[in-house]
Amino acid sequence: MVDESGTNIDVTLEKNPIHMGSIEYEMIELFRKINVSRPVALTLACLAKGREVSSQSIEVVSGLRQPEVSVAMRYLRENDWIHIREEKKSKGKGRPIKLYKLTVPMDRIVGKIEQEIIAESRHVLQNIERLKNIA
Repeated sequence: MVDESGTNIDVTLEKNPIHMGSIEYEMIELFRKINVSRPVALTLACLAKGREVSSQSIEVVSGLRQPEVSVAMRYLRENDWIHIREEKKSKGKGRPIKLYKLTVPMDRIVGKIEQEIIAESRHVLQNIERLKNIA
């Protein structure tokens, strides 16, 4: 991963370390500009390469707290964009590790967000027209 200052950071919490660079940071910035929530934008950037990623890795790479990752995952689950798999820890006791992977290509996710924005914009324009008519 490359942080915003350009420093290389490698997160190796599992078999597949996450790397985020300038493309992922640009993706996050663009998602934010179209009003995608910060947790969802950061989580999508972590999952964008199509790898299976643990929630702990998402937390470390994105700087999100566990509850924020959970909120983002709920949104992704509600849209049927992710697959969740649980894996028992190799050592010790405790809850299994949850691993997440996108099940939908990123262009379809962006397309769905685009449709929602267009529908919302149409609704706003209808309200503006109604206001003009009654004013």
